Amino acid sequence: MDNRTIIQKSLDYIEDHLQTDITAAELAEMAGFSLFHYYRLFQQATGLPVMQYILRRRLLHGVYAMKQGSSKIDAALAYGFDTYAGFYKAFCREFGSTPSDFLESSRARRPYRIDITKEEHMTITHKKAAQILQNWNMGDETITDIYYEVTGNKNDNACYVGDGYVLKYTANLGKLKKHIEVSEALESIGLLAAVPVTTIDGAQYVQEGEVYFYLTRRLPGEQMVSNRFGAGDGRFVGEIIGQLHLALSKVEDFVSEADLLATVRDWALPKAKAALKLSDGFCGEYLDTFAALYPDLPWQIIHRDPNPGNIICADDQWGFIDFELAERNVRIYDPCYAATAVLSETFGQNNDKWLEIYRDIICGYDSVAHLTDKERRAIPYVILANQFVCVAWFAEQDKYAEILETNKKMTAWLIEKLEELKDI
Repeated sequence: MDNRTIIQKSLDYIEDHLQTDITAAELAEMAGFSLFHYYRLFQQATGLPVMQYILRRRLLHGVYAMKQGSSKIDAALAYGFDTYAGFYKAFCREFGSTPSDFLESSRARRPYRIDITKEEHMTITHKKAAQILQNWNMGDETITDIYYEVTGNKNDNACYVGDGYVLKYTANLGKLKKHIEVSEALESIGLLAAVPVTTIDGAQYVQEGEVYFYLTRRLPGEQMVSNRFGAGDGRFVGEIIGQLHLALSKVEDFVSEADLLATVRDWALPKAKAALKLSDGFCGEYLDTFAALYPDLPWQIIHRDPNPGNIICADDQWGFIDFELAERNVRIYDPCYAATAVLSETFGQNNDKWLEIYRDIICGYDSVAHLTDKERRAIPYVILANQFVCVAWFAEQDKYAEILETNKKMTAWLIEKLEELKDI
């Protein structure tokens, strides 16, 4: 089980026990870590110290209870405060607003249930976005929704502002801080990166209740699109992921660590096995081979989501956007993820062409980052690991039934092509 899953179990426990006493020592013991190590992992994942996180969740639930009709004192007592005065002071300190002002501004919505292992889906109206943009003196700018070109789905966590900016929002402060630190580090060595624009007060982001907003400039150039890949594009993707990894290897260690093998073994493969009706023999052989290679695979900070849509190409520059998922993991995860992202957007059109793109991505990456022998042998297993994770994740989301079916077919096809995947 990787650290994100462990911390998520803590977040779920906190959310379900906000009206009882919760201590950091209790949570650390449940997670199986020393208190010091637990503090570090928790803050990496959420952006907040554990007790401050608990305090904020109690305050948000308390003010929402008031909106639902509870008296001030009853709400305060229910969420761990001896007096309403104590609740009031804590709320003002944490959110820069009195509970009454917060209620009058219609910000007291049902608190989002934080899940650091899944994609966020938030509803922010254009009116609310315009109010937030006043922090940058841009409240009168035109606001438009963002749609993914390949799927046509609306981006639930960002909108365009005028012609040159993007407003993004998240309930996970840890992801936001991660993106800021990585993008600043990459910009400092000359790569295109979506670094936040500071507000008129010099802040990098704005907090509105439990939601964090930040503004970035739209990077020059265009996003890559999988179904437009031509000769050399696969190699280019592999090479720039390799260049990104060379840059990320110089970034300080501030991200969380993910254990891909444990994630697959303990969660993803059991769910994928049921969904795909995989045999015990195949699953056992897969895990045995992957586990034998895994300890010797090089680790470093990776992007974690280098699909072509997150790659920006200008005339003589290139860059990546959205570093919210950056983590320390086996480095070949990124080129493998890029390859499966291309397949997911083109599956069924010309799968044999994808095999060529896959080999080009790996070849391009190798020309820059130089694969070890065990990495080369592990690549097909990381490709399948990513697919098992996708199948397991989409199987838990009612919203993505169609995408789940596509990923199930993709995974079955990749298993059939396992020997060809080894030919790199």
